[in-house]
Amino acid sequence: MTDIIAAITFVAFMLLSLTGQVDNAAILGGFIPVRIDDPQLFKGVLAVPLWLTPLSCTLVHAGWLHIGFNLLMLVFCGRQVEQVLQKGAVLLLYIAGAYGAALLQWATGPSSPNPMVGASGAISAILATYALLYGQRTVRRIGPFSANLLRVLWLAAGWIILQLMIGLASARGGLGDLGQIAIAAHIGGFLVGLVLTRPLLRWRFRKGPKPLV
Repeated sequence: MTDIIAAITFVAFMLLSLTGQVDNAAILGGFIPVRIDDPQLFKGVLAVPLWLTPLSCTLVHAGWLHIGFNLLMLVFCGRQVEQVLQKGAVLLLYIAGAYGAALLQWATGPSSPNPMVGASGAISAILATYALLYGQRTVRRIGPFSANLLRVLWLAAGWIILQLMIGLASARGGLGDLGQIAIAAHIGGFLVGLVLTRPLLRWRFRKGPKPLV
């Protein structure tokens, strides 16, 4: 499933790049937060339906660096997660991560007219699951808080801090030509992955021994 998602994403990138339609695709297929409060914004325009844009925006990338990094993380982490949770769970994480990314991007800037593009938010959900599955289990239970809960909280805090630092560096021009980064979307997707990992593990091993997470 990981390879299929990566292949579809790459083909879409190539088609848009070769036809010079990246900018148009970003507007018509990207997730634009203000469309939620103003659903008539694209009335009469052949644009992707608003409810589908969290997914369609994952097929639009700004350039080779953008898609290259995204596909590298998707293939590396996705294949590892797929070995544990199987293909259906990876697809679910990807889709849920895409919508979680769009939701938090909207929540932090509901009036923004800037289109959000790229698969980073969806991939962040898979990255979160990868971190929980393969990260070192050195966290111990503290009082009423389980070790699993504390690992989730530590990962969430670390990811949020990292994204905020990237956003600060980008705002000051420290990231060169990477341009605007959808920090909130990355955080939203990652949080979705953290929340879904344990339920997916329980479903995967529902008839066998309970996994240690």
